[in-house]
Amino acid sequence: MDRKYSAFISYSHADASFARWLHGKLETFRFPPRLVGRTTEAGTVPRKLGPVFRDREELAASPSLPDRVREALASSDALIVICSPRAAASPWVNREIEEFRKLRPDAPILPALIEGTPADAFPPALKLASDTREEAEPLAADFAKHADGRRLGLLKLLAGLSGVALADLVQRDAQRRMRRVMAVTAGSILVMLGLGAMAYLAIQSRNEAERQRNQAEGLVEFMLTDLREELRGVGRLDVMTDVNRRAMAYYRAQGDLERLSPESLERRARILLAMGEDDNKRQNRELARQRFAEAHRTTQEQLRRDPTNPDRMFAHGQSEYWLGYFAYEDEDFETAEDHWRVYAALSDRLAELAPDNAEYMTEAGYAQGNLCTIFLAQDKPALPACEAALARMEAVAARNPADAKAKENVANRHAWLADAWEAAGNPEKRVAHRLRQAAIVESLTRAEPENIDYREFWMLTLIGLSETLLETGDRQEAQRRVAQALAIANDLLAHDPANSFWEGKRVDILALSRRIEREGNVS
Repeated sequence: MDRKYSAFISYSHADASFARWLHGKLETFRFPPRLVGRTTEAGTVPRKLGPVFRDREELAASPSLPDRVREALASSDALIVICSPRAAASPWVNREIEEFRKLRPDAPILPALIEGTPADAFPPALKLASDTREEAEPLAADFAKHADGRRLGLLKLLAGLSGVALADLVQRDAQRRMRRVMAVTAGSILVMLGLGAMAYLAIQSRNEAERQRNQAEGLVEFMLTDLREELRGVGRLDVMTDVNRRAMAYYRAQGDLERLSPESLERRARILLAMGEDDNKRQNRELARQRFAEAHRTTQEQLRRDPTNPDRMFAHGQSEYWLGYFAYEDEDFETAEDHWRVYAALSDRLAELAPDNAEYMTEAGYAQGNLCTIFLAQDKPALPACEAALARMEAVAARNPADAKAKENVANRHAWLADAWEAAGNPEKRVAHRLRQAAIVESLTRAEPENIDYREFWMLTLIGLSETLLETGDRQEAQRRVAQALAIANDLLAHDPANSFWEGKRVDILALSRRIEREGNVS
């Protein structure tokens, strides 16, 4: 039978909105020209996928599948199952999986997880199909924000349907995003310039000038948030710098800063902090210091005028953090501590005002973590701050168990608490916290084995654990862990041989391995 459809989407009608979105994305996706015509296990890569079957509106309370649905299943190259607890409870989804497996026993079934876990979101027939096939079904594309998200989840499905390597599609997507970011950047700059000039010159109509200012402020907010994240993602520090300069030019065009609203002054301070961060990455430290100091003066004055406003507290906390970080890099630990104490006080106050606000509680964890760091650097008692940082991060993770970033933060705090217990002379607790960190990071890495950031984090965690085990007398386990770290370093360098950081860590790992062997020979 000639295949009429590239895929059949099986879903619960409660998930119809997502099914419509996915259907549109699959049918409109264009494969890059360099891949079109390539032969894969799925056949020849097309310019676009063929039709995708989705329509099941006519299904009623019938004991069997309508003939049209059976025909569509038989005419489909693959089955995509939108998995959720609702789909798991849907008899129709389960029947479609069973029927597809009968009609197309060798065709792929691609799970698209949109809510829950495989245990509670996979229909029974999907679990059975995965367990009984000789070749394992592909891992689910997890569309949750904390997992693959919609962009990567879609690419995983397209890779499964076309046989194209996921890396090739990710590269194409990154190039497309770069073009989009550049277009958005250019457009935003042009609009910013136009609105800035109009807001500066339009003095004849107060209402018109106010409208233009509001539009320009909206663009500034976009540049500070969404656009900056996009540019970070594609590594365009140069474009970020130009965006920041254009935004500052808008504020200069407003004349006297006293005329700006508190919200405008806060945005201007955030731009200065962003510029300082970028200058610091370029090693232009004096200019970065000036940016941070000017932002600090602004946020300090705004907080003085409105001391109970959470936005003012948060903004000034960021200024205090950056000045403290700058001093810490200069090894001016007393100054760093002064700034970070203020940062911690503001962050704790925010967390007390809104204890259910994950962002505020996370910020409080970061702030206590900074105090933990600075106390350890000065050989001061650090345990209270280190424990407080861990407690705050664990509170956030407990409320958001699917949040991978929250788990990373908990793992990081365990490492610092291990160092604090080392300083306090308690090797048992030092080892315990290193092992706890390792368990968390290993679970993150197992969940996303292709995530480069997690693999790097796992390598660094294993280095710290190996050193701890060696120094506390468990040489055999230290050698096993350092061997794991070396294997990861080699894999990372195979991915990017020019990465000097990974190469440096590989050298450190080899040195640590030799040290473990020497100490074993001595004993």
